Amino acid sequence: MDRIQFGRRVAYWRSRRRYSQQELASLMRRSLRWVEQLEGGLRQADPNLSVANEIAMCLDVTLDRLLHDPAVLCPADSEIEAVRAALARHDVLTGRCDDDTAPVPVAVLQSALWHARTGFQAGRFAQLGAQLPKLLVDATRAAARYEGDDRLEAYRQLSLTLELTEAAAIKWGSSDLAVTAGQRAVTAAERSEDPVIQASAARHLADAMTAHGQAAAAVTFVTAAARRLQDDLLRSGPDGLSVLGMLFLKAAMAQATAAEADDDRPDVLARAVPGFLDQADEHAARLGHDDNLLWTSFGPTNCGLYRVAAHVQLSEGADAVAVAAGIPALALAGLPRERRAHLLTDRAIAEKQAGLRSDAVDTLLEAEGLAPEEVVCRPRTKRLVEDLRLLGVEPTAEGRLRGLVDRCGLPG
Repeated sequence: MDRIQFGRRVAYWRSRRRYSQQELASLMRRSLRWVEQLEGGLRQADPNLSVANEIAMCLDVTLDRLLHDPAVLCPADSEIEAVRAALARHDVLTGRCDDDTAPVPVAVLQSALWHARTGFQAGRFAQLGAQLPKLLVDATRAAARYEGDDRLEAYRQLSLTLELTEAAAIKWGSSDLAVTAGQRAVTAAERSEDPVIQASAARHLADAMTAHGQAAAAVTFVTAAARRLQDDLLRSGPDGLSVLGMLFLKAAMAQATAAEADDDRPDVLARAVPGFLDQADEHAARLGHDDNLLWTSFGPTNCGLYRVAAHVQLSEGADAVAVAAGIPALALAGLPRERRAHLLTDRAIAEKQAGLRSDAVDTLLEAEGLAPEEVVCRPRTKRLVEDLRLLGVEPTAEGRLRGLVDRCGLPG
């Protein structure tokens, strides 16, 4: 059990029961500090069952709901709005921090971002709603106050923080928020004077534009970034190869999305997708192995994941299933949980497209085991579960599908 999610659930049910933290502490015969640490994710990394049972009894909730309720697993609207509000703050928007608060050291920024990014790649998206506002303010203040190399590094961290905001917004289904964060990331990256950061920001903005219905524009933008930055990136070693390869993977996804949205020449547009994927493969071959430089997960295996995703986007379910089956299990196991769960949800969509709906249910359950939020919180996956419910599955899979419907908070 993830300690942050467990703490969130305790806080949620305590609030529902209109108890203060002190009142819950009294009911539990514990200190106020104990409850504060519990709800803040600082205790119960693997909750003792007797303690979890005691909390459930005090809060008059079943143990199952305390441990697994998807309504608490997913981010609250207020947390997403807090991120939106942070981006609209005068100091964050203008980059002018006129108060007397000292900027945090660059090393502290780097550590906080690493912690948040690592959580994202582990499939924990909801907690970012609480982490990102402070990160955005701290990185903006650092970029405004520092000079010289420290300022350039602060702009790198600000751009990467805005990238993470974009990535979280995609998971939350807020494409407008993703575009806003992605555009700001590109601006901060330019101020960093670092071509690797510039390419990283460009690939994130392309992702946001694609999700926001601007796929054709995303192709134009991301390929222009690749042309402009390619020489610098090839001189930047493995980091440069990784972000350059990711630019072509994002171009492939944007092109596939544009093809699906085009009524006049979808086949013509779709024919360009393999070329982008092949260019990414070339850079992965130069890199020579899977890696996670700058949180790209780039390498031959992630290129395979994107081939699956592109087939899915083009409604080529059988081809996607075949490509997914060919990805080596050992290589896949080396990727972060978010990447593996994303592949499984793509494969489940492909199985639905290919008429393998019961297989899709089992694939979703496998993904849920890896990263529950990828399944029960993401709008695109919840739509898939609803589609499976409406289309129907084999009788042997109906019970498992009903469980998914319940955990996704969908009407039965």
